[in-house]
Amino acid sequence: MGSITFQFEEKNKAAITVEVQAGEMVLDVALDSQVDLHHNCGAVCACSTCHIYIEQGMDAFSDMTDKEEDFVDRARNPKFNSRLACQCVLQKEADIIITIPDQSLIIGH
Repeated sequence: MGSITFQFEEKNKAAITVEVQAGEMVLDVALDSQVDLHHNCGAVCACSTCHIYIEQGMDAFSDMTDKEEDFVDRARNPKFNSRLACQCVLQKEADIIITIPDQSLIIGH
C-alpha cells in the first residue's frame, strides 16, 4: 500500500497523510480525506480548479495528456510539477507528496 501526503500552501493547515492503492484518483482521495480542493468541472478535465503540485512520486502516474496540459497552462502559477488532480490516477503504489495551492484564491466548489 502507498500513501499520499497532502501539504498546503495555506500556512495554517497541517499536512495530512492517507493510505492509497493503485487505481485511486487523487481528487477522490483528497475529497474523501476532507481536503479542500476545488473541482468546478466535476472531474472531466474541463477546467483548472483542481490544480496541484506533485512534489514526489510523479512516476506513479501516467503522463499528462495534451488536454490536461492545456488546462494546467491556464491554472494559477503552473510549474513543471503541476497536474490536475482529476487526471491523476495512481498507476502503482508509491509514497506521494502533493502540495495543494491556496484554495482561498479560487472561486468554486
